[in-house]
Amino acid sequence: MKYNKWILLVMMLVPWLSLPMLGKRNFKRYLPGAFFIIVWISVESIVAKRRAWWRFYEKLIPNVMGELPLLFGPFFIGSIWILKFTFGKFFRYLLVNLVMDVLFSYPGMYVLKRMGIASLVRLKHYQMAILFMAKSVLMYVVQMIAEKVRKKPKSLIKRLLP
Repeated sequence: MKYNKWILLVMMLVPWLSLPMLGKRNFKRYLPGAFFIIVWISVESIVAKRRAWWRFYEKLIPNVMGELPLLFGPFFIGSIWILKFTFGKFFRYLLVNLVMDVLFSYPGMYVLKRMGIASLVRLKHYQMAILFMAKSVLMYVVQMIAEKVRKKPKSLIKRLLP
């Protein structure tokens, strides 16, 4: 369907409209966690395709992974927003991610299937939600490491030089 490509394009671009409200400082601060998880999911997509976990029928760009509009749109920007509002409050972070992951895994995947964009093949909805939750925890850990590196004191040499 021609409209599905437009829907995918809109799904990818609309979240970026919220970037000015996020702020440059917050975007840069939470970029490591969000970027890491995007790379992780890109590799996971290769495994998912081989094991037929899900299938994308409609692609924004031919011969490019079908997950692209979701990854660089709502998932990437959404991850930064979630980190902004919940980082440092792990249980709140888990709760927000649980809600978002379940919403995507159940009604979200049903909508994508009805539209002929994507569907689950060998993966159940609850398995997808668990997979997403595991990735959420991984992203939080990576962001914690990035925060520690960012706040690391200057080296002794830099402190001694004027």
